[in-house]
Amino acid sequence: MAVVSLKDVHVNFGGAPLFDGIELHLQEGDRLVVLGRNGEGKSTLLRVIAGTQLVDSGSVAISNDAQVAMLDQDAPLDFAGTALEYCMQGTGEVACRRFLTQLGMDGEAAFSGLSGGGRRRVMLAAALAAEPDVLLLDEPTNHLDIDTNMWLEEYLRKNAKTLVMITHDRAFARAVANRVAELDRGELFCFDCGYDTFLQRREAILDAEQQQRAAFDKKLAAEEAWLRRGVKARRTRDEGRVKALMQMREQFRQRRSRQGSVKMAAEEAVRSGNLVAEVEGLVFSYPAGGDAPAVGPVINGLTTTIMRGDRVGIVGPNGAGKTTLVRLLLGQLKPCEGTVRLGTKLEPLYYDQLRSTLDPNKTVIENLTGGDDVLIVGGRQKHANAYLQDFLFSPERARNPVRILSGGERNRLLLAKLFAQPSNLLVLDEPTNDLDVETLDLLEDMLLKYSGTVLLVSHDREFLDNVVTDCLVFTPDGRIQEFVGGYSDWRERFGRQGGAGLSAKGGAGKSDTGKPGSGKGEAPAPKTDRPRKLGFNEKRELAEMPDLIAGLEKEIAELHEQLADPELYRQDGQKVAGITDRLSASEQSLETAFARWEELEALAD
Repeated sequence: MAVVSLKDVHVNFGGAPLFDGIELHLQEGDRLVVLGRNGEGKSTLLRVIAGTQLVDSGSVAISNDAQVAMLDQDAPLDFAGTALEYCMQGTGEVACRRFLTQLGMDGEAAFSGLSGGGRRRVMLAAALAAEPDVLLLDEPTNHLDIDTNMWLEEYLRKNAKTLVMITHDRAFARAVANRVAELDRGELFCFDCGYDTFLQRREAILDAEQQQRAAFDKKLAAEEAWLRRGVKARRTRDEGRVKALMQMREQFRQRRSRQGSVKMAAEEAVRSGNLVAEVEGLVFSYPAGGDAPAVGPVINGLTTTIMRGDRVGIVGPNGAGKTTLVRLLLGQLKPCEGTVRLGTKLEPLYYDQLRSTLDPNKTVIENLTGGDDVLIVGGRQKHANAYLQDFLFSPERARNPVRILSGGERNRLLLAKLFAQPSNLLVLDEPTNDLDVETLDLLEDMLLKYSGTVLLVSHDREFLDNVVTDCLVFTPDGRIQEFVGGYSDWRERFGRQGGAGLSAKGGAGKSDTGKPGSGKGEAPAPKTDRPRKLGFNEKRELAEMPDLIAGLEKEIAELHEQLADPELYRQDGQKVAGITDRLSASEQSLETAFARWEELEALAD
């Protein structure tokens, strides 16, 4: 029996239906990630399951005695108790304290005095501590550092009974989900597979849909031309043809096209000098306040040089000092010791994580231009509505106040506002929160094409890996480790013990101290054993490796070709699943073969 069952559910807030007869059935053990563009109704779907959003028609059924807990995007503003008291509304003290500590929160802190991110972490602790039968998580990774993200991945894989989550974090979705659902133009499409397999299937489905629509449009145009030639609908066959044409017209009228893509490009200023920032022996501590003891250094002895064109990722646990470092690099704070020398002709542009530059009571256009109908982009005048349409705001949506926008829409507006200004140094503080995956891909592409310098604070591992050229990684003692490459490169180089050292005190991923190769990123001591030589069977295996790999590559190419055929998706779904399973197995075999080949080659040298 399904734990959650939605049948023929309709929800309409005006305009096109948000849900147009969607169905969803979840069994125990399902870990479903819900994908879709901003505004497609992902958060509404979670609220429908939770029972906090009524449907216009259809049925929503939760199995008897099943407990549901939800992490919502919006934190309550009127709760007067402590973080622990908020958490204990649904479960016992011991579990609440454990999860609050794990998420780096003080249970005795006043809930109303916490930041937005702090409140969200308390709400996440409450949802996890309840150990529900159905767990609903709306953007659980927002405001979590990387190590806490990785702890949460592991916890959900092992402990979630039935999970439905919304996340922009592709690495998180890939690690946790065993099913995928995509909301698109009022419909919900479900896939019994992981995230990567879903991406392959969706690409083929979209290609097939495009071909089907092209064929439909061609036939419709031909039928319209036939009617215009003045053929009289006297015979029964002609009357039927006219009726069929009327039906095609109605189909075309009701057809909902996919929303356009964001057209994102940063307005670049004159080139800065080659040197952007030269940092020497930087130390910074916040002064003690009142009777409080002196605070240790947030940044302890950083020396680095940032050149024009560098894309630098800044990584560390919450509270480590990432935003403080950015402010020091921009000259907004003075160091306690050391120097920060800025280059010439710098025109920085700062992405505000707290969205403080947006006035919630003003419209989208008023926030962008101050009320003018035009703005200057690329040295030319452009109508505000046309510019906002590049960021997927319709003229009607552009006249709405910011307070009614979704989190993703607010982030898109902030990007539109910032990218209209000239810059040669982009400073992005958690830019990925609430953006849909497609917009994330376009933002990545824009940053890769940007000729200026980028400073990026982010917890999104895949975004960091795809964008940055260098990483500045905070260690627990306030020192910052510089590394050429992305975050995964850094973690691969220094191992999980080095990565665990990033964790906040009491948080996820504590490091094992005192072991060889752990601590501050030292490489493990090399082994002194003499290398052995290849045996007879290993030599034969090495000689056969090129043919084995070539065969696997050919098989993978053929399977990809089959999956790219739109006709495949009109057949039995089991055939698609079989091909994708074979593809996954072949790709795993190829990866294993390459690893074995490298191992044998190393022994042969």
